[in-house]
This record gives sequence, C-alpha cells and structure tokens, in this order.
Amino acid sequence: MNSTERPRLAVRSPADLIAAVPYLLGFHPAESVVLVALRGRQIVFAARADLPPPGTAAAPAARYLAAVLRRQRAEAATIIGYGPAARVTAAVDAVRHELGGADITVLDALRVGDGRYWSYLCTDPGCCPPEGTPYDPTASQVTAAAVFAGQVALPDRAALTAQVAPVTGPTREAMRAATARARSRLGDLLRPVPAEELPSARAVTGPAGTAHRAALELSRRGERLTDDDAAWLGVLLTFVPARDDVWERTEGSDEHIDLWTDVFRRSEPELVAAPGCLLAFAAFRSGHGALAAVALERVLDQQPDYPMALLLDDLLRQAVPPSRLTDWPALNDKRTSRRRRR
Repeated sequence: MNSTERPRLAVRSPADLIAAVPYLLGFHPAESVVLVALRGRQIVFAARADLPPPGTAAAPAARYLAAVLRRQRAEAATIIGYGPAARVTAAVDAVRHELGGADITVLDALRVGDGRYWSYLCTDPGCCPPEGTPYDPTASQVTAAAVFAGQVALPDRAALTAQVAPVTGPTREAMRAATARARSRLGDLLRPVPAEELPSARAVTGPAGTAHRAALELSRRGERLTDDDAAWLGVLLTFVPARDDVWERTEGSDEHIDLWTDVFRRSEPELVAAPGCLLAFAAFRSGHGALAAVALERVLDQQPDYPMALLLDDLLRQAVPPSRLTDWPALNDKRTSRRRRR
C-alpha cells in the first residue's frame, strides 16, 4: 500500500490513470491487480496484490484488497488488472464482488496488457473497442508531471528489491572487517559497566545518539558513512533501548531514507534487523509503502521473530495511513515504552 501524499497528478482519463499507477506504487506493476482508491474526487492511495497463480482462487487477494480500502475509508475505486485475460478477469471479478459487499463504488475495472487497455464495465464499442484501446504512457501529461515533480517509477518490483539488497564483493569484505573492529570497540565500551546495568544499555544509548546525529549530518550533505562509522552504528543498534531512542527520531525525509538504506545494505546479516526496520519506518512515514514492504521482507527473512519488524509489517498489512503516525512512536511515554521495548 502506498500513500499518495506527494505532488498531485491530474487524472482525466483511463489512460492517465494507467500512466499514474507506477508513480503511485513506485514501480511498474506486472501480473498484478491494483486498486486506485478515492475519497470524493481525490486519489488517496493505491494498493496492489499479485495475481493468483493459475488454478488458484482469487477470493483471498480480493478480500485483502477490499479490507485495505475499508480501513482507509475509501468511497470509490478503479480496479486495474495487469496480465493475460484468463488470469486478470477472475481476479477483477472477485475484487468487484468484495467491493460491492463493502459498499465501495467501482468507477471502472480495466485490464492492461501489450500497450492496450480494456474496460470490463464499458460495453460501447465506440469508446471501448473489443480489440482494446491503445495508450502511450510516455505521451501522458501525468507522466511528464510526475517526472517534473521528481517522482520515480522503477521498471518492476524486482528493481525496488534490488535497492535494499546487501552489498557484495570488496564492499562486503570491508564491512565484515569494520564490523569486527566495531564489536571490539563495543567490548571496550561495556567492559567497565556492571553486569546488572547491561540490560538497560545506558552506556550504549548515548554513543548511539551521537553516532546517529553525525550520520544524519553526513546524509544531509549527501555524503556517505565510512565503513567503521556504519558498522559502529549498526552494532550499537543491536541494543533495543538505543534502537528505540533512534527510532523516536526517525522521520520520513530523504535524508533518513538514504541513511538507513545505506546502513541496511552494508550491515552484516546478523545486524540488519534494526537498520532495516528504521528504513521501513522512514519509508512508511514518507508514503513509500512499497519500499517499506521490501525492506521488511528482507528483515523477516533474516530474523522472522524480530518484534519491531512484525509490528511494522502489521501496520502495512492493516493499511494504517502514515498520517495517523505523525507523533508516533512516543517511546518516551512510560505507558507505551514497556510494551514496545521488547
């Protein structure tokens, strides 16, 4: 699910809407069913699900998408299926059925493929020919406006996943060595700390805050952390109180997204959970739900039981709007900190 709290795109036709979808999602969908939801005349978000595999029921994906629209209080939606008719039609029919039961108006239902689109609702061959209506997204004013506003649509979801993939080769070897040095440095930091004080990690929270502020300053200047600084920040964030202190200061700005993308990609496998979740949270707050999702997928693949990842994954699946989290997480609130810091 992606919020559309970004530069507005004027959509005046099915072709315009099809051109807008990749910028609403962040990538060009394929083998997908997409819902573009509206309140009044304003597009409020887009939701996507994979087309069910051949021979598989479409109802579960349809119920999920309808539930997303209900939680977002959508009033109407256009359904767009990407792929061959044999697979798209069943998925679109299932979604139409679920939206009807949810009292959400279906404005149109389209299938897109091979540079053409078809409407399941329009039966007038004068405007909806049986052979489909050709369209050229590169000629749309929507595409031009999105590009001018700095919005990006990656070629596919795999390209989005590649943006958070771990570094390899010499960069990985350098980070492995830097992480060993960071662990040794952490040992020196904790050596004088009494054993009974270690769970609170007070000795770590201050250095983590200092490292985080310095890293953000570099990110704002468009500079990259050194291997040692990236490894040091990653090692410190393995302490939950230190991570939560940084989490409370994580925003949806480009600087925060760039920082956590870099640290996430460079972290050793056993250290990816905290920076990956912080990236997901920053991306979620900025409205980049797809980026948040692929970051969480990688975290949960590495650490399936990591509580922060499970919490954020639930937020995405429940389609909680980023606007509801303006002042969240309030980790300095004693009523919530005990529940979240685990």
